Amino acid sequence: MTAPDTAASVVRLDGPWTHRDVAANGARFHIAELGDGPLVLLLHGFPQFWWTWRHQLPALADAGYRAVAMDLRGVGGSDRTPRGYDPANLALDITGVIRSLGEPDAALVGHDLGGYLAWTAAVMRPKLVRRLAVASMPHPRRWRSSMLADVKQSTASSHIWGFQRPWLPERQLVADDAAAVGRLIRDWSGPRLPEDEAVEVYRRAMCIPSTAHCSIEPYRWMVRSLARPDGFQFNRRMKRPVRVPTLHLHGSLDPVMRTRSAAGSGEYVEAPYRWRLFDGLGHFPHEEDPRAFTSELINWLKDPEPDR
Repeated sequence: MTAPDTAASVVRLDGPWTHRDVAANGARFHIAELGDGPLVLLLHGFPQFWWTWRHQLPALADAGYRAVAMDLRGVGGSDRTPRGYDPANLALDITGVIRSLGEPDAALVGHDLGGYLAWTAAVMRPKLVRRLAVASMPHPRRWRSSMLADVKQSTASSHIWGFQRPWLPERQLVADDAAAVGRLIRDWSGPRLPEDEAVEVYRRAMCIPSTAHCSIEPYRWMVRSLARPDGFQFNRRMKRPVRVPTLHLHGSLDPVMRTRSAAGSGEYVEAPYRWRLFDGLGHFPHEEDPRAFTSELINWLKDPEPDR
């Protein structure tokens, strides 16, 4: 079996959704879509791919939305380009997909790295973002200050510092059929541990050639740019406030991103901002308790005047 066939069999998992590829920002992106109505674009985090939204896709479609989960650049079924993993370019991937889908705008729902990019897209291309929902990730400026000034947050995100070494992190991620992916997902979850079958899917997806390297590259930029002109420029750019209704979701037991780090993000939103803390959940609230997460998300999407 060739590598592309292997990738397709791992990534294009069966379900009520439809798989296809769309072109945007000079690359090709795999999406899974279901339903008709206003677009809700779902953005996965590390170390996952579109399938992390398998519970939300049918629920959003049933609620009257066009639900689309995309694989970020370098992950899942999307192109693995040699460059382009800085957040500004990754955000342009996302807004490019919105345009390629023929939609005027989208409600962005992002988890972890996908949340970081959703914050970025809402600032960079505000006309294309109708609403913003972020899980398990503070605003990029808040992330930066927490990583630099909060020793506990810096320790909690020690994997990001570890990613700065050349090549070794990639090898560690895929060793023993990506056993490290399973450990990370279990360690970062709350008491509701993921099913073994789900962990196996994520492990297989990480073993697709070049995925580990491409998955790590955004984090390398996030750290190495802290003292570089492009990083200062990005941080200044993110001073521009988010001006769309924002829902911020977080698990109280998240060991990777401290509640204290995430909770200050509302200062960057000049629009209705709703903070929702899920008691007893970890870094993956949308998978640990999909019913509670999805209910919160859909109720907020349908609220014509979301409160502060």
